[in-house]
Amino acid sequence: MRDQRFLVRKAAVLGAGVMGAQIAAHLVNANIETLLFELPGDADNPNTNVIKAVEKLKKQEPEPLSIKTKATCIQAANYDQHLEQLKDCDLVIEAIAERMDWKRDLYVKVAPYLGEHTIFASNTSGLSINQLAEAFPEALRHRFCGIHFFNPPRYMHLVELIPCQSSDGAMLDHLEEFLVTYLGKGVIRAKDTPNFIANRIGVFSLLATMHHGREFNFGFDLVDALTGSLIGRPKSATFRTADVVGLDTLAHVINTMRDTLPDDPWHRYFAVPDWLQGLIETGALGEKVKRGVYQKIKNEIHVLDLPSQTYRLSAAKVDDELKQLLKHSNPAEKFAALRNSQQPQAQFLWSIFRDLFHYCAVQLEAIADNARDLDLAVRWGFGWNQGPFEIWQAAGWKQIANWIQEDISAGKSMSQAPLPHWVMTIAASDNKSVHAAQGSFSPASGELQPRSALPVYQRQLFPDRLIGEEVVYGKTIFETDAVRMWHNGDGIAILSFKSKMHTIGIDVLEGVQHAIKEAEKDWRALVIWQTEPPFSAGANLQKATERPKPNAEQGSTPPAPPQPPSAFQSFLKKFKKSAQATVLQVARELDLADVLMAKKLAEVEEMIKQFQQTSQALRYSMIPTVAAVDGLALGGGCEFVMHCDRAVATLESYIGLVETGVGLLPAGGGCKEFAMRAAQNAKDGDPFPSLKHYFQTVAMAELAKSAEQAKDLGYLRRADTVVMHRFELLYVAKAQALALAESGYRPPLRMREIPVAGNTGIATIQSQLVNLRAGGFISEHDDLIANKVAHVMCGGDLTPGSLVDEDWFLELERTAFMELLATAKTQARIEHTLKTGKPLRN
Repeated sequence: MRDQRFLVRKAAVLGAGVMGAQIAAHLVNANIETLLFELPGDADNPNTNVIKAVEKLKKQEPEPLSIKTKATCIQAANYDQHLEQLKDCDLVIEAIAERMDWKRDLYVKVAPYLGEHTIFASNTSGLSINQLAEAFPEALRHRFCGIHFFNPPRYMHLVELIPCQSSDGAMLDHLEEFLVTYLGKGVIRAKDTPNFIANRIGVFSLLATMHHGREFNFGFDLVDALTGSLIGRPKSATFRTADVVGLDTLAHVINTMRDTLPDDPWHRYFAVPDWLQGLIETGALGEKVKRGVYQKIKNEIHVLDLPSQTYRLSAAKVDDELKQLLKHSNPAEKFAALRNSQQPQAQFLWSIFRDLFHYCAVQLEAIADNARDLDLAVRWGFGWNQGPFEIWQAAGWKQIANWIQEDISAGKSMSQAPLPHWVMTIAASDNKSVHAAQGSFSPASGELQPRSALPVYQRQLFPDRLIGEEVVYGKTIFETDAVRMWHNGDGIAILSFKSKMHTIGIDVLEGVQHAIKEAEKDWRALVIWQTEPPFSAGANLQKATERPKPNAEQGSTPPAPPQPPSAFQSFLKKFKKSAQATVLQVARELDLADVLMAKKLAEVEEMIKQFQQTSQALRYSMIPTVAAVDGLALGGGCEFVMHCDRAVATLESYIGLVETGVGLLPAGGGCKEFAMRAAQNAKDGDPFPSLKHYFQTVAMAELAKSAEQAKDLGYLRRADTVVMHRFELLYVAKAQALALAESGYRPPLRMREIPVAGNTGIATIQSQLVNLRAGGFISEHDDLIANKVAHVMCGGDLTPGSLVDEDWFLELERTAFMELLATAKTQARIEHTLKTGKPLRN
């Protein structure tokens, strides 16, 4: 099969439950025609069950669909009427309930209908793939494997790929390449062991945490305070995560480990605690029923108190000295302090890490090919900043190994199982590392195993790296404190920002302008790409009067290395609820208060002029410019994207002109750009029909929650490219830049005669605003802001159809921005945001 190209023209998902429906949603996110099967519903419409499941997709948070209209692309099917359609499917994913008997019965039913080359995969979180394969005729087993998506499938990076004994190797390679590029996943090849890799380690870690929390008599909220972001794990920590997963689901996974791992040295801990069983029996299943370990009561979070069996206000506190200890930059000293401390919270943390390291070491050879697969599986599947072996290696492999041995001998560890011989072999080696530039340790071979050589991974120019793997971002062209311009020897220059959240101040603006001049002299194209997300959180007005300082040793310090997707996931949660919430957080990050209180309005206006000049330079440079977007592109960051010749954006890009949320408007060319696009789309010379949509986007500070939605809102153009895998972003962006350069690139001609909607367009918008104001839907200041936006985008108080140039719009933008910035109410909004974190309607 290796010499045949694997193309997925059509796919099917069997099972329209929570996971099945969301897998189908992500397949259509990738523009794959998808059938969704379920048991037949009522006689009048046998597809009722699927139709209901698809309707639920439109209402779920976080959104499974990149844009809601893609729900119509999921084709409803049922097992009684439509099995014949399976023969046309290149990929079939079974995602029914975790019951071995139900799955096997379904396989017997569908096997006769599969196409000659159909790949059939079971989405299971832990059932034996080899036992499932037995339900297929032997002639079909080479096209069967396990494929474990993590919930929610759109957002979670990990997919575990599990072969059965008969799985064809080339088939697995094809499927892995499809999952990586077309669905954007991080694929780990797992062995057919119970719960595979991520759940095996993740659930053990949870059980160990529960055990030690009980031993130390800690409340659930204290355990969560200790095991969340404080130690590099998601904010949901332990018990909040259990609520999100579902307490019944957690109990099922624990019972699976109990039933299928009788010889595990930690088997006695694989039991559902009485308190957990009690919650399940009372229907307190977690977040899905609004009650579990935690419960929200009158907007306050309450937690179950075990002694009283009632809920109390969650108010646990981490010891201040421990907080300071955990901030220590040296992992070895930090772990030494944890182990030697007599403070109970510190002892608790050492205990959970010790037993996690011990378990991973003992089980590695049985469940994974190498330490890299285990670490990445935990990072991608559970959102940890580092995997267990990475943490161990950073803390000093030999010292931690010795301490584990001592605790085993002293009877302090959860199991008396000895550490495997390979652990001490590494401790005695020169580099004392399981991860190195050459690869990661494999117990089976006793050697470092390099990364996969599949061609798909050549597209990841800078893959998600592990501790011990060095990364060098090309050769420096020039560097300042704000930006670095570099290349990899292929004629394409890359510009990366170095500011916090890649915000844009005078120093960055001057860096971009300098980079454009350098690229025009010696390079074929310029790509703006950040070594870690976000793309840019927008303009930093606090930098208005600062200038870049030359680096004494240019090229000596590359930007920070890429962080794992999980590190960005927690950051994204701050921004997903609404565009306004996004602006509030950004305002806090940028600290606009200093600018306003100091009345540095003149400096701000100068920066706005610089911003507009930089945007125009990106648009009219003599070499093609490409924005490679991952994560947030807000305000000025969005304007940079809109002015580049092309944008290449990951699906999980959150793009928007969100300035109105804090009482401002876009002034880096964003309003101008929308006015020009409306003019280009004008029918009979009237830009207003198109302009209405763009006005609403800006005035309501609409934030696109995917790159696809950014196209609908107009932030991205239809010609812009959406990339599913974030680590392929730079590869694709450079390919786009090279294609433009190869085509004999010339910049677009400046538009000197842009028809405006004029005063008639302004009046039409104002009439709608009057009604909103009268109905109490917007405040007086909201009305003022919207009027300013309308004035700018309609081209000012001119006769409709009047012709103006781009500079006209830029002047209107700049003037309106400064007028709003000078108002007391806009300043009050920003100040209120900074003090309270909440929006102000004034």
